[in-house]
Amino acid sequence: MTEYEHYEAVVVGAGPGGATAAQVLAEHGVETLVLERGTDAGSKNVSGGLLYGESSAPYTLDDVFPGVRDAATERPVDDHYIHNISGRKVKTFDLGKLHHHDTDWCDAVLRRKLDSWVAERVHESTRETGGGVLTDVRVNGLLREGGQITGVTLDELDPIRADVIVAADGVNSELARDAGLMDWEEPEEWFQGVKAVVEMEPETINERFGLDDSEGDAHLFSGDLFEGVRGGGFLYTNESSLSIGTVFHLDSIAESRAEPHELLDSLLTHPLMEQWFDGEYHEREYSAKLVPDSKKAAHPSPHRGRLLLVGDAAGQMQAQGPVIKGMNHAVTAGGLAAEAIAEARSRGNPMAAGHRYEQKLYDEGVMAKLRPRRYRATRALSESDTVTAVGSKLLDSPVGTAGLKLFGGLVERGFNSPTLLGMIPDTRLTYVDVPSKIGEVLGTEVDEYSDIEPPELDDRIGDLTYNVDDPHIEVLDNSFEASGVAVTACPVSAEGFGGGCYREESVKSNGSEQKKVSLDTQPCVECGTCAVVADTKWEHPSGGKGVEFKQG
Repeated sequence: MTEYEHYEAVVVGAGPGGATAAQVLAEHGVETLVLERGTDAGSKNVSGGLLYGESSAPYTLDDVFPGVRDAATERPVDDHYIHNISGRKVKTFDLGKLHHHDTDWCDAVLRRKLDSWVAERVHESTRETGGGVLTDVRVNGLLREGGQITGVTLDELDPIRADVIVAADGVNSELARDAGLMDWEEPEEWFQGVKAVVEMEPETINERFGLDDSEGDAHLFSGDLFEGVRGGGFLYTNESSLSIGTVFHLDSIAESRAEPHELLDSLLTHPLMEQWFDGEYHEREYSAKLVPDSKKAAHPSPHRGRLLLVGDAAGQMQAQGPVIKGMNHAVTAGGLAAEAIAEARSRGNPMAAGHRYEQKLYDEGVMAKLRPRRYRATRALSESDTVTAVGSKLLDSPVGTAGLKLFGGLVERGFNSPTLLGMIPDTRLTYVDVPSKIGEVLGTEVDEYSDIEPPELDDRIGDLTYNVDDPHIEVLDNSFEASGVAVTACPVSAEGFGGGCYREESVKSNGSEQKKVSLDTQPCVECGTCAVVADTKWEHPSGGKGVEFKQG
């Protein structure tokens, strides 16, 4: 047998889930090596992002890393609102009850700052047990010997053996796919998030949002401003910037041929936003990522052999209407995975860690949040074409209008009910038609006018930092029928735009003309969208290569 370097535990990915797993493992005296693809922890990571500390969670980030909130998060977020929009009319609901449900604290975060601070602590802790954090290395697959998973393979280094592997390598996890625990076959299992970090001085934020330095706001947006695509927008106040973005069901983006950057611009230029922009707009960074819909994608048994999946790699992203929580579940999963590994190790059977981890996810109620039974029990009916058609017809009728006027308070209470939101169907009726009707019937017209001009797509791409490597994506079928959706669904591509990843071309052959798709991975933001909507072979770039996010 070839002699390879060996560790008791290898953690792949230094985001919140991987960092928590590594920290808890080190506290249990487990020799742990963390392998991170970015030049720095956080340089490959993007989130909305609100980080929750849930009362019911066995692990929160500030429990595992004392001082993280003071040193590495942006602002505490106390108030949460949703704006239901119909043209220029807006009806705002207070989501305070929902926001504070099971919540000890909630902070806005930027991932580059957060993850790099946490990784420094992890490096100190894991070095004490004989490991550490190694950046600029890409884990590209699983090492198998005798048919069993025994470690990981890398682009830059020889394979590394481990008693246990924690895959915290994100939504595009190559380890989860190698193990057969994740695929990219169903667009309806994914959301796509696109985000702009917008410059704003702290005192300006305080003035325009009515805040003190220790306060922050979260705003959600839904209704008719997104061309009928299922999803919505968000705005979170940071210390000296705003995180503003959109999150949509990927199948809806693909079907409508909507362009993500234009959907974001629809939010940025709505008159409602002018109360906060006041004619000023400077974009620090543009970014995008896929987001798993945990109701469908959270793996019920996220392990195989020595491999345990945590966070987005396991589909552990809770997105149920205005409930958007991911990082906190990754933290919990990382802690529970480490617990399971330490317990299995103490009994001399590291192979038992996966089953222990799975049981802990169920015992602690994590899976009940990620895959609510009430959604699965009602989905066949609530998402049927018949129910959707009847609901739309009723909503547009005089009865629907009268009902909203009469029971508007009950509707707002419904938006604050975790039980109801846990069964919300993924249909245009709930994500587009209902909020639009609420805005139309109950809303007040916004009297502001927006003259904001967001950056052009080529400027957004040009402002990002890249360390270009060999192409990491291959188009397997370049016909427009097989891969043309990527031209519009890719967040750095667009119809008629020659500077993005995917481009439509007309090719003349034998007297006929065909539409083909060409690819240039140089401006790729590594979101993985094309892996789902196009016929491609998709991999991450090598360690330290590709896009580098400064904000995240």
